[in-house]
Amino acid sequence: MADEKKAAADKADKPAKKPAAKKVAASSETTAAKKPAAKKPAAKKAPAKSESAAADSAPASAAKKAPAAKSSSSTTAASKPAAKKAAATEAESTDKAAKVTTLKMHHLRPAEGSHARKIRVGRGEGGRKGKTAGRGTKGTGARYQVPERFEGGQTPIHMRIPKLPGFRNPFRTEYQVVNVSQIAELFPKGGKVTKADLVDKGAVRKNQLVKVLGDGDISVKVEIVDADKVSQSAKTKIEAAGGSVNES
Repeated sequence: MADEKKAAADKADKPAKKPAAKKVAASSETTAAKKPAAKKPAAKKAPAKSESAAADSAPASAAKKAPAAKSSSSTTAASKPAAKKAAATEAESTDKAAKVTTLKMHHLRPAEGSHARKIRVGRGEGGRKGKTAGRGTKGTGARYQVPERFEGGQTPIHMRIPKLPGFRNPFRTEYQVVNVSQIAELFPKGGKVTKADLVDKGAVRKNQLVKVLGDGDISVKVEIVDADKVSQSAKTKIEAAGGSVNES
């Protein structure tokens, strides 16, 4: 048994012999390689070149077509989302138009910035108006008990204005008064009457405003030249007597 096993192992170690047909093929290939290659006719070279050029151009054209196809596919892919977005926006606008049919009070909103938020003062030093709340330290402006009528210690307005009957306006305009009857007595012959003439006759003071009033009667023709003011009744009586009035 041991001898048989050794013989089997030796057979396995030895390489198997190749068939003779393969050796013959190998020898024919070597002889073909040793022989010089037959020269091809010159006419066949041009078609070979053209075939190689066609082979070279074919991949280039295929490469050019491939990016074009890719670009067209990308444009179509990009146009699809844009079309979807446009359709979505149109649908939203139509939905909004359909929802808002009437304007109601709760739809109204003030313009942006028209309503400023109220400043809460005295809420700690971390805020804008903390601690003294923008009033400063002590003094009248920092007190909340000070009434609005307080004027800092001076006599207030409610004590300065008069309250009893007979109020006298400090901005009044005062006139020296001359009646029509006085003019008739002072100027019996009539003629022009000026303020200087009245001062000379002693009827008024100089450098004062003069007003002619209509108390009494006048029958002489006089011309009031430069009186500051003439009442309506005095004017009618003077004009009825034939005179005239020129107010300065």
